[in-house]
Amino acid sequence: MSGMDLSGCFKAYDVRGRVPEELNPDSVYRIGRAYADWLRPRRVAVGRDIRLSSNELADALIRGLNDAGVDVVDIGLCGTECVYFATFSLGLDGGVMVTASHNPPQYNGLKFVREQSRPVSGDTGLQDVRRLAEAGLFGNTAVRGTIVTFDIMPSWRDHVLGYVDLEKLKPLSIVCNAGNGGAGLALDLLEEKLPYRFTKIQHEADGTFPNGVPNPMIEENREVTARSVRLARADLGIAWDGDYDRCFFFDEDGRFIDGYYIVGLLATAFLEREPGAKIVHDPKLTWNIQHLVRAHGGRPVQCKSGHSFMKDCMRKVDAAYGGETSSHHYFRDFSYCDSGMIPWLVMTQHLCRTGKPLSQLVNERMKMFPSSGEINRTIRDVRGAIAAVQQRFVPGSVNIETIDGLSVEHPRWRFNLRSSNTEPLVRLNVESRGEAGLMQERTAEILELLDQFT
Repeated sequence: MSGMDLSGCFKAYDVRGRVPEELNPDSVYRIGRAYADWLRPRRVAVGRDIRLSSNELADALIRGLNDAGVDVVDIGLCGTECVYFATFSLGLDGGVMVTASHNPPQYNGLKFVREQSRPVSGDTGLQDVRRLAEAGLFGNTAVRGTIVTFDIMPSWRDHVLGYVDLEKLKPLSIVCNAGNGGAGLALDLLEEKLPYRFTKIQHEADGTFPNGVPNPMIEENREVTARSVRLARADLGIAWDGDYDRCFFFDEDGRFIDGYYIVGLLATAFLEREPGAKIVHDPKLTWNIQHLVRAHGGRPVQCKSGHSFMKDCMRKVDAAYGGETSSHHYFRDFSYCDSGMIPWLVMTQHLCRTGKPLSQLVNERMKMFPSSGEINRTIRDVRGAIAAVQQRFVPGSVNIETIDGLSVEHPRWRFNLRSSNTEPLVRLNVESRGEAGLMQERTAEILELLDQFT
């Protein structure tokens, strides 16, 4: 095999690229061989999302693994969390999910884990896989690997339903938007066991994404869910991205609830089950989460954002739950992995237990700790922009951290400014202690300074 340039599709946490220019059966075959040469696994789970190219790419990946002598457990069409679940629950040596999550339809990708579903990312071996794949110097294997197809979904369903007490659930009305991704198939499985009444929109899996890319972080994608919640007079709205490793919440008025406040709520739900537990959170917005965790007898632990850092940190401190403001939620009993189905199950049980609507549970927190939400700015000189913000806003501060970008804390307000791993842009989050006006003023001041570098 001759050399191949794969630099365009190996990202910080996974592989993603346009099909067929960057990712095609040839390149994916090589990546499968390279992953096998690097990890030396015996048995690996392979799953795929609903994209039109996923079957062909998964077949090439399996061929590469088999040619390297690896036995494959093919779990078929599923969400990323199902590959995580198959890997740790079946005691496999690794797992690969064929998905491009919320990227446009012409993209696809690969997410890798090793034993116990530990992530394989840029700093834990992914670049080694890339170098091996690009070189293409694979030896001959004496015995070719086998393929076993396995339906992981029934045992996955039993596991995620284990996070709630089915007998204590009440008949809530819930609007669900799968965005024509894979979440609808998983929801149908769970629905049989739950007392909820579901209104399903964009429910059918369709790799052409007729209603646009399933990414509820894009504001214009939210309106259809919000409107449906109001029309159905539902108790709650839920939306997912394509491979359903993130879920997003809407209250009974159809208002989108920022992930920051969801992390705080889920943390309290876990601390009610396990008093004194550690809860991991990212540095973007922190005060609300830290306040809630301490008030409920838990111990907040701050960690750099990004799934590999979060999972590693949770393992080290044995945290019960971890959450990122980006709507990734991690669970100790799920091998510290993220799931897009466990969060809403826990949330609905919390609504049933408290008898309060979601709006009531978050409104008080929003008043106590108003936040800007994440604001992205495309910047010409990222380093210069961050330095200018530092020079202007560090004087008078009471705490400065550089765990993840620049976090500056003043007595009544704080902000986090960080650069993107993959694009020339910065991400800003600002919050205050009960002063929405102050938070808005400081946000405007920082943005005005950043705009000088666009």
